[in-house]
Amino acid sequence: MEILQEVNLKAIINDGLQNSLSYPDYRELVKQLVEEQSTTGEKTEDRVNFTMLNDKRMKRWDKTIKVSEAVQEKMSAFNKNMTWLVISESWCGDAAHVIPAMNKVAELNDEIDFKVVLRDENVPLMNQFLTNGGMAIPKLIMIDNVSGEVVDTFGPRPNAATKLVADYKAEHGKLTPEFKEDLQHWYNKDKGQSVIEDLIGLL
Repeated sequence: MEILQEVNLKAIINDGLQNSLSYPDYRELVKQLVEEQSTTGEKTEDRVNFTMLNDKRMKRWDKTIKVSEAVQEKMSAFNKNMTWLVISESWCGDAAHVIPAMNKVAELNDEIDFKVVLRDENVPLMNQFLTNGGMAIPKLIMIDNVSGEVVDTFGPRPNAATKLVADYKAEHGKLTPEFKEDLQHWYNKDKGQSVIEDLIGLL
């Protein structure tokens, strides 16, 4: 039974990889959606607006996220041939902050192939990597290219942001628009460093 599940998982991941985009192609897709006043997934006015906002966020992070020398050295020494497949959507606020930082780390090593796949077009894949039973994104799947095995996963948020969300939910029962705005401010202050630190911790 376990072998069958493993074969099925590899087939599902392979389907996801077939549907995936490189990071530059994903960024082009988001820019194009902004020009067309559209979005990935379900077309709602809110999601169209979030896609526009996220394009600006990603543009800023692509230019400004810094990677320390220590991280650069660790990534230079990393020698496993891997694919990092991240599940996302253009409208997702967390993804706009997290994915550019993931890409910065992946760019430091030619052995890592960084790909983006859309959640709502790849539900069987998303269903294999739920967070507390939910289809939370972004979700990074680290795949060993030699064995095809999933080595680890990361997401939807860095550990520090996950704790902020959990603490707020425990106290207030749900996330309010005010909290979501505070979380955006947290991302802006953090400048991708928590994502980078968490990723390095998984290698």
